[in-house]
Amino acid sequence: MSNAAKVSAFLDQAKTFYFLTTDGDQPKGRPFGFHMLVDDRLYFGCGTFKNVFKQLTANPRVEVLAVNGGDFLRYDGAAKIVKDDALIAKVREIMPQIMALYDKNGWEMGLFYLENGHAEIRGMMDLKEEFDV
Repeated sequence: MSNAAKVSAFLDQAKTFYFLTTDGDQPKGRPFGFHMLVDDRLYFGCGTFKNVFKQLTANPRVEVLAVNGGDFLRYDGAAKIVKDDALIAKVREIMPQIMALYDKNGWEMGLFYLENGHAEIRGMMDLKEEFDV
């Protein structure tokens, strides 16, 4: 299993994960659920109209935090925005209701992945695994 697939599998098991950005000098976190693994690259997405998208554009250094049972994942890197119609088509397959809402309202889905990603899987008292993604 590739490192990107390990992160994706952990996020699948956790179901909800937290996406952390900054707004100026103020940390901001919010729950996310959407991610997709395509060609061994892990993509995330959110509306380009949302504050989170503006924040990661202003400061691309972000972190993902997920908890599964007694283990947690920290995955950080620099958000790299991607414009790719084929990827948007895959999002439409995965989340047709959400994309229908976006289409109805004229909203755009912004996709991104983390460059120079680094992940840690930890228990409360120990490092279980650490790797670059």
